[in-house]
This record gives sequence, C-alpha cells and structure tokens, in this order.
Amino acid sequence: MTAALILTALTIFLLFATGISFARIAHGFVRVFAFPRLQFLALTLVLVPLTVWLVEPAIWMWSLLAGQAIVLAVQAVSIAQFTPLRKRQSQRYEGDPDGTNAVSLLSYNVKMSNSDYDRAIELVRDVDPDIAIFMETDDGWARAIEKLSEHRPHIVSHPLDNSYGMVLVSRHALHETQVQYLVMDGVPSIITSVALPDGQRFRLYCVHPEPPVPHADSSGRDAELVKVAELVDKDTLPAIVCGDLNDVAWSHTTRLFQRVSRLLDPRVGRGFYNTFDARFWFLRWPLDHLFHDPRFHLIAMKRLPHIGSDHFPMYFKVALTRSAEEADMPPENDANDREECAEIKEDASKLDREAIGTDWEK
Repeated sequence: MTAALILTALTIFLLFATGISFARIAHGFVRVFAFPRLQFLALTLVLVPLTVWLVEPAIWMWSLLAGQAIVLAVQAVSIAQFTPLRKRQSQRYEGDPDGTNAVSLLSYNVKMSNSDYDRAIELVRDVDPDIAIFMETDDGWARAIEKLSEHRPHIVSHPLDNSYGMVLVSRHALHETQVQYLVMDGVPSIITSVALPDGQRFRLYCVHPEPPVPHADSSGRDAELVKVAELVDKDTLPAIVCGDLNDVAWSHTTRLFQRVSRLLDPRVGRGFYNTFDARFWFLRWPLDHLFHDPRFHLIAMKRLPHIGSDHFPMYFKVALTRSAEEADMPPENDANDREECAEIKEDASKLDREAIGTDWEK
C-alpha cells in the first residue's frame, strides 16, 4: 500500500506540474514547471511499469495509468519539435562554409564565481569563432578576455559584479553599438551591427535576462524577450539574437518571442542541445540560444565541452544569404499575442526590485 500511495502522489504531482506549465502567469513558480519536460517524461516512463507491478486493485491501477498517459502525451508533444520528427526550421547552407558571407559565434555564460579563465580563452582559440559572447563577466573576466583582442580587435566590454556583466569580442567590425538596459536596472543587452567580409551587415542582439525562480515574478525576463522581439521585428537589417535567454526552447514565452520576431530556431528538427546545468547530467535543459533571420542558413551548431561553468558553451556558424524562400517560418503573431505582449511590458514597468540573482555569485 505504501508503494501505491507514493506512485499515486507522484502521478498527481506530474499531472499538476504538466497542467500548470501552460498557465499564462508571469511568476517563476509557474514558469519553472516548463523547464524539466524531459525529466518529467523520463520519470513518468519509470512510473508506468511500477504502477502495473505494484498497484492493486485494477481500477486504481488503470486510473493512475490514465493520468500517466496524459503526462506522457503532453510532455512528448511539447518537446517533439526538437527531434527529427519535426521538419527543420533552419535551412542547411549548401555553399562554401568558409565563404565571406559566413559568421561563427560562441556563446558562453561563464558563471561569475568561476575563475577558470585560461580554459575559456583556450577554448575560444581552439574553436576560433568570429564572435564570442561572454555573460556573467566581472572585471576579472573582462581582463582575461582582453587576451583575445589580437585576433578579435572589436570589443564591447561591460563587466558588472552582479552576475549580469557582458563582453563581446569580434573579428569583424562593429557599428552603431549600444549597451541598453531594456527592462531591469543592472541587466544590460548589447546591440550592434556586424559587417561581414562580403559587405553585408546584420544586427546582433546579445541578451541575458533574469532567470525565473519559484519565489519571484518572471516579468523582467518575459518583458526583455518581448522587447527584443519587437526590436527585431522593426529592424531593417537581418538579425541574430544570441545568449543565455534563461528560457527553454519549448516554452510559451520562447514561442511568443518567435512569433513576434519571426526568427528561426536551428534546434527545431535537430535536437535539444541542453546547456544547463553542465554539472548534473540528469538536470539539464536548453537555455543558451541563437535565433536568426530566415536569410541565414545553418552551417554548424554544437555544444562545446564543460570548462568550469554551470553552462556549456554553444557554437554556431551561419551564412547570410539573399533568400529566405524555403524557410519553415514560425506562425505569425495575432491580436492575442500583441495583447499579451502589452500586458507583459505593463507588468514589467511596475517592477520595483533588484534583478534576480545579483547576490548569487558573491
């Protein structure tokens, strides 16, 4: 009976977690349930045979199995687009991968308290991206990253001691560069245009919004994603948004971001590429992203080795083409999306608190 009660309690919890993850409530207690869909799916797959084996009478067993079937179906459908079952959203580039229209990017949340500078510098030199974006950079990290300036002379350095510092280094020239605080004081974003060797330019948005936590609202993070999406939508240049978005690829807010920005997710149809938490294999989900204009075609995407942070670095290489005709575009935003965006920004405008996590790395 004890085992049956435990299985019942776990099934009820999984049903609750699955249902609440779809609630349109801007609070971390709700948002965090959208993160561990893979873990909920795996746990439910374990519960099914245990239920058949340990639960009597039959009506109780079948009731639990019905609940578990609901969890399995909902979680599987929610993440299925990041498997080969789904058509790839980003087109594969068929031209010269080292052409003058190609650009490679490395995105790495270094974890501010991590002082393993040399491994990060060595990785960048080995992988040799055109652009490297570092997040959670303080003064120590900023000084270490200066070692990369010989081959990447274009630098935007904005270190902070609150775990939201950011440093961008680039082999290609940068123009119209701005460091903006889009929503929260102390949470910067870097916005710049990048000149490719073939003369084309694109807009790069480097972002690292707040993480959702169970005891606080998620309005800051949600509003930053919305504001970046709206900036992209109005931009005349093709855009790339890259960084630790503190949101999983399958969440409602990320899907809203895509509908507003009309950017593509190269993970769709290819894989999860889980980047956090690098320290625990059983507790990982995709937080570090690159979204791109459909005129970009994908050359390469890979998760890089663990080098000291709680995030894996991510490497992307894309080529800016003249055509987006074959892109599998996300749905267009509608009146409900625009109303939701307005509500998210309104909620964020009323915030009167420090950014979440400013004392975590001290």
